[in-house]
Order: sequence, then C-alpha cells, then structure tokens
Amino acid sequence: MESAGITPSANVGFVSEYSFRGLAQSDERPAVQGGFDLSHTSGFYAGVWGSNVDFNDGDEATVEIDVYGGYAGEFNKVTYDLGVLYYMYPGADSDLDYDFWEFAVSLGYDFEVVALSASYNYSPNNFADSGDAHYFSAAFEAPVFKGLTVNGHFGHQEIDDEDAFGVDDYNDWSLGLGYNLYGFDLALQYVDTNLDETDECADGCEERVIFGVSRSF
Repeated sequence: MESAGITPSANVGFVSEYSFRGLAQSDERPAVQGGFDLSHTSGFYAGVWGSNVDFNDGDEATVEIDVYGGYAGEFNKVTYDLGVLYYMYPGADSDLDYDFWEFAVSLGYDFEVVALSASYNYSPNNFADSGDAHYFSAAFEAPVFKGLTVNGHFGHQEIDDEDAFGVDDYNDWSLGLGYNLYGFDLALQYVDTNLDETDECADGCEERVIFGVSRSF
C-alpha cells in the first residue's frame, strides 16, 4: 500500500481511566483502546478508534467507536488539520441519541523548545441530542530530557442544551508527562474541570490522575 502513497498504522493502549475533555467516560475505571489509520502522501487520512465506556446508564453504552477522516499538512512551518468525526455507541438505545457528528480544525507550530497548538471542534447536534456544541482548546508539549516530555492543555466546552448533555458549559485542563520506553508511550496526567461533583455533575469531573501506556505500529 505504501507504493500507492498510502501508509497504514495502528495503535493499542490501556488507561487507568478514559477521560474526554475532562469528563470520565469509563466510570473512573480502566479502559482498553485501539485504532487503525490510513494516511496518504497528499495529506488525506482516515481512521477508526475504539474504547470501552461506562456512563452509568444501565449498560446501554459499553463501547465507543469513532470513525474519522480529514486533510493535514504544513505551510511555512505551521501545521494544520481539517477533519470530521463520527462518534458511535453501538448497543445503546437509539432514543438516547448518543451518536453524533463533529467537525474539527487545528493549527500548530513547533518552536523546538516547545510545540504549541490550538483547535476548534463543532457539533451541529451533540451527544444525547444536546444541540449545537463548540469546543475551544489550546495545548503545549515540550521536551525535558532524553525522551521525557511535559504537556499541558486547556479547553472550554459550550453546549446549547445543557440539561440534555448533563452539565453546564465548563472549562477543563490537564498537565502531564510523557515518556517513550522501548517503543511504548507512557503517560501520566493530572486532569480537572471547574465543575463540582454532585452539584454540577454526577461523577468524574473533579481532579484526578490518569496513567496510560500505548504502542503504535
């Protein structure tokens, strides 16, 4: 396939908790995740990724599968990525309206001492039929010492129908370390939001530390 300009790749990983934009997706329990990607020399790409989930909904949703595609490139050392994603939760009752589309754009620049990026994601009808949703985020990653990196993230989520989604508009942030050991990517992250558990979310929105290990092929 590489002779046609197409490069396949795959990844598999384990995390002590699946967190998405600061909110627990696996009931603060471990998750096994993995995906498969195809990239073309033109810049186009497509892939699929999956993870176990637990929303405390009576086991309506136990698996998340994301299908995505887009175009990525670089101009004057500025990287860009335009993509579309579809989040699916097979097995969940269709009346829950968990499945949703999202469109994404991101920009990045590597200053060598630190790499910066910013992104915007838009959904015309977000998870659980919660209407328009906008997610703004900024991130950094910097090398520290021989394969060790430090990274940080700040995001802001806006949801049209907060009652349907389950929480109000909120901010999330993280700070972590990454290290490559014999081909395995190790990650340790502190994750938090400005939501208060019990008052503003059912569970899995307050500070916690998440460990992960993954391998790409």
